[in-house]
Amino acid sequence: MKTNFKYSLCALAIGAAFTAPPSFAQQGSSEANDDALERIQVTGSRISRTDMEGASPVEVIDRESIEASGFNNLQQLLERLPSAGVGTFSTQGNSQDTTANGAAAISLRGFGADSTLVLLNGRRVGVSSFAEGIANSFVDINSIPVAAIERIDILKDGASAIYGSDAVAGVVNIILRDDFVGTELTASHGGTTGDVNYEETSMSLVWGTGDDDSNTTIILDYWKNTSIMGSEFGKNGTANQTPWGGADKRSSRGFPGTFIVDGVSTADPACAPEATKDIYDDNDNRVGDFCVFDYGPYAQIFPEAERVGAIVQSSKEFSRDIEGYIEIAAQHNRSKAGGAPTPLDADAGLYVPADHPNNPFGEQVDINYFRPIDAGARIWDIESDTLRFIAGLRGDLNGWGWDVSYQKGRSSSMQTGSREQGWLRTDFLQEEINAGNYNPFGGTINDQEVIDAINTSLVRRGESHLTAVDASIAGEAFKLGNHYVSMAAGLEYRQEDVFDQPDDQFQRGLIFGTESVQAEAERDQWAAYVEFLIPITDQLEATVAGRYDDYSDFGSTFNPQIKLQWRPTEDVTLRASYGEGFRAPSLAQIGLGPSQESTFFVDEYRCNADGQGCAELDYTIVFSGSDNLEPEESSNYNLGAIWQVSDDFDISADYWSIEQDNKIAQNDFETVYDANCNDQDSDICERRDPLPGDELGELATLYNSYVNLTSQEASGLDFSANYNWDTQGLGTVRFGVDWSYMSKFEKNGIDYTGEYEYPEHRWTARAEWNQDALGVNLNLNYIGEFEDYQKPAEVEAEKARMVDKQLLVDLQAYYDVTSELRLTIGTTNLFDEEPPEAFNDDLYGYASSVHNPRGRFVYSKVSYSF
Repeated sequence: MKTNFKYSLCALAIGAAFTAPPSFAQQGSSEANDDALERIQVTGSRISRTDMEGASPVEVIDRESIEASGFNNLQQLLERLPSAGVGTFSTQGNSQDTTANGAAAISLRGFGADSTLVLLNGRRVGVSSFAEGIANSFVDINSIPVAAIERIDILKDGASAIYGSDAVAGVVNIILRDDFVGTELTASHGGTTGDVNYEETSMSLVWGTGDDDSNTTIILDYWKNTSIMGSEFGKNGTANQTPWGGADKRSSRGFPGTFIVDGVSTADPACAPEATKDIYDDNDNRVGDFCVFDYGPYAQIFPEAERVGAIVQSSKEFSRDIEGYIEIAAQHNRSKAGGAPTPLDADAGLYVPADHPNNPFGEQVDINYFRPIDAGARIWDIESDTLRFIAGLRGDLNGWGWDVSYQKGRSSSMQTGSREQGWLRTDFLQEEINAGNYNPFGGTINDQEVIDAINTSLVRRGESHLTAVDASIAGEAFKLGNHYVSMAAGLEYRQEDVFDQPDDQFQRGLIFGTESVQAEAERDQWAAYVEFLIPITDQLEATVAGRYDDYSDFGSTFNPQIKLQWRPTEDVTLRASYGEGFRAPSLAQIGLGPSQESTFFVDEYRCNADGQGCAELDYTIVFSGSDNLEPEESSNYNLGAIWQVSDDFDISADYWSIEQDNKIAQNDFETVYDANCNDQDSDICERRDPLPGDELGELATLYNSYVNLTSQEASGLDFSANYNWDTQGLGTVRFGVDWSYMSKFEKNGIDYTGEYEYPEHRWTARAEWNQDALGVNLNLNYIGEFEDYQKPAEVEAEKARMVDKQLLVDLQAYYDVTSELRLTIGTTNLFDEEPPEAFNDDLYGYASSVHNPRGRFVYSKVSYSF
C-alpha cells in the first residue's frame, strides 16, 4: 500500500496534539519512589538499575560529543568508531554496482551490517527495502536525523538473549531527544577547500512543550549535499592505476568497440593505441585485440542527496500509575547514483549487417564489446520514504513496571531512470543499426533523434513492512539473603515482509550492464524472554538471561546469556559475559530471485587452453536464493575491567571474542569458477560458442548462490580512558581515547587480520577545552596499515604491499555569544590528508570501504535556543 509523504505529515500533526508527562518514573512522592527515579535502563539489559555501568561494555556517544564531531550525518559519525569494520557502507561511491543506492549502514567488528542490530529508542527498526550486496538486509541509518539524537549507545557484546536475531556482533541503540521544553534552531553549512567543490547544508528545529504531566517534542531536520564526480578526482577518478603502480581495470566494453570479424576479436580501427589491448596465445602469437574504456570519470564518488524528516514524541499521564506515549517519524530521502554509459557484450546478440553504410569490414560482424557513449551516462534517481508509528501504555503495578506497545513501520524505495538518463534497450539499438541509422563504428556520436529512438525509461520498486507487538514487565521478584533479585520478562510478536522488483525490461534481457536485483518474502515470529539480576554479595552480582524465538519459515531457537560483575574495591570493577546468538536468514536471502552483479577476474581456463581471456575483464555473476539456508549460530564472551582512578580519571579494558558458525554469504565465485568453468557445456558456468580452433568459448554467465560458510571468528582488545582536568582559572580540559586492537579475524580457516580491509589497530582520541563562553574541540581518528588485496588462497602464502596508515585531525571552536546563541566553526581532515594508496582490488587507487577521499572540509554552524 502506498502512503503519500504529505499524509505522513498529517499524522505527525495529529501526534503533536497528544501530550503527557516527561517520564512516568518522575511521578511518585514517597522516598521509595524517589529511589526508583534514579533507575535507568542500560542498553544490553531489560532491567533498570541505578548506575550506567553494567556487566557488558557500552560506549556512549552523548549529545555533546555528537556536536563536537562536526558531523550532521549519522553515517559519517559512526564510521569513525574504532569498533566499526568491514560491512560499514554509505552513499560514497554510489554506482551501478551498488544495490542499495542512497542508503548507509553500520557494521561492528567486521561481521557485516546484517550482524549488527540497530535499535531506535530500544526498539527494532524496519529494514531497507533494497538490500546491499544483492541480499544483505540492513537498517538504513540515513533515515535517522542527527538533530533528533540525544545519545548513541554502542553495545560491544552479543545480545541475542536480550534482543533476538541480528545482535551477533553488537547493538547500536539510538536514543532520541525527548522531554524537551523550548525551541532550538540550528543551521550549518560547509564545503571542501581543495580542487574539488563539495558542499553540505543542514537545518533543524527542535520544539517542545510540557508540564508536570505532559510533554510533546517535535523535531524537523533537513540535510543536503552536492556531488563529487570521478572526473574531478584526478588519479583517484580513473580505473587505470598503472601510472601509479596499480592495475589497469579499464573495461573491455569500449568506445570505439570490439567486433568478431571472421572469428577473430578485432578492435575498431579507430581505437586509440593506448586503449588497444592485444590478445596472445600460449606461443605468444597475437590472435586478436579489443578496445578498453575508462569508466572512472563517470563514478559518483559522493552523489547528490537531500533528506527531510520529522519526528514527534509525546506522552500523557492518564492516572498516577498509567501513562500513554506515542512516537511518529517520517523521513523522505532523495539521492542519485550514476555510472558510465551502457556496457554491451556478445550476450546482447547485436550484429552489424554487411550492407550497413558505415561497415568498414564489408561483411556481417558481431558486436563483441561496445559502449554507446552517445546514449549518455546511466543515472538513477532514488527516493525512499520511511514511516514509523509506535503507541503504548506503561505504568506501575504494585512496584512492577510494565510496558505494552504496538509498532507499525514501512520503508519504500524507488529507483527511476528517464529516457534522458542513458538507459538503452538492445532491441531498439538493433533496429536502428539494421535501418542504417545508428553507426557503431569509428567512435561516432550519433544524432540525438537516433539516440531518442534507442533509449528507454526504467523503474525499480521496493517496500518492506514491520508490524510488532511488545509486552514487558520488570521489578523485584524475590529476596535472596539481604538482597532482592530483579527480573524482567516479556513477549514479542513481529511480522515482516519485503519485496524488491526490477523493471520488466531487465527480466526480458533488454537492459545490460547494470546490477539487477529481485526478491520477495515474508515471515512472522514470536519470542519470549526472561532476565534475572542476582546480587550474590554486596560486591558480586550475576545476570542470567534467556530468549526463545519461533520463526514461521525456519523453526525455533533458544539463546542464553550469563554475565558477572564484581567490585573488589570501590574503584575497581571486573566484568565477564558469555552468550549464544543467532541470525535468521534475511528475507532478501530467502526470497532472492535471479540477481546479477559484475566482477573483474581472469578467465584462466580459457587463457591456458586457447590463449584468450588472459586479461582481467568484468564478467556477469547471477545469484539466486536457496531453500537450504540455515540460521547462523554464534557464541561470544567478554572479559573486562574498569578502574576509577579518581573522580576525574577512569580506565577500562575489555577482551572480546565472537565465533559465528553457518555464516551466510555469497559463495566465493573463485571456488565456483574452479569447479565448473573448465567445461564448455557446464550449466553453472555458461560459455558462448568457441571461436574457430578454440576449445572454450568466452565466459558469458557464472551462476552462484548464497551458502552457509563454515565459520567466522574474531577477537581483540578494546581500551578506553577519560580524564577531566580543572586548570584552576584557565578553564576545564577533558581528554579521552578509545582504541580497538583486532588480534584475529578468521574466515573459512584463513586469518585476515592485518589483511585488506582488516587493520589491526583503530583508535580515536579527543581533547576538549572550555572556559566560560569559549570552547575548542580536537579529535583524532587513526586507521592502521593493512596489506593490499590478495585472493583468499594467497593471504597466508605470501605478503603483499602495504596500504599505509592514516591519521585524520578534526578541529572545532565555539563561542556562546549569549546564553541563547552559539556560533561554531570547524574543519574535518584539517591537514587535507589523501586516502592511502591501495591498488590490487581497488578501482580508483584507494580502499573506498575503509578510507574517505573527501579531503579537508570546513563548516560553520549557528544554534539559537529560546
